[in-house]
Amino acid sequence: QVQPVESGGGWVQAGGSLRLSCVASGSIFSYSVMGWYRQAPGNQRELVASIASGGWTNYADSVKGRFTMSRDNAKNTLYLQMNSLKPEDTAVYYCIMGPGNWGQGTQVTVSS
Repeated sequence: QVQPVESGGGWVQAGGSLRLSCVASGSIFSYSVMGWYRQAPGNQRELVASIASGGWTNYADSVKGRFTMSRDNAKNTLYLQMNSLKPEDTAVYYCIMGPGNWGQGTQVTVSS
């Protein structure tokens, strides 16, 4: 498998929005595991949102109602729309396409 590539991170003030993109090398419908994780300094990598091939999604309690994951099969791309961002959301965000197949991450920094 080829690593997915994340983009869309950056600096934003609290209350702002960002949309992250993750581009895969093939049809994302074929992946049994897809989703977003994040890791802040000193913390473990934690689930943000995940989706199965059947369309079932799971969100961390801390992001429910603020983050939305979606996909575009034609573009082989997974998205994470992040609204009402908080300083606590500051982390490196990683995309996963298939078990253990991580991207290199994109930094999200939210200032107060």
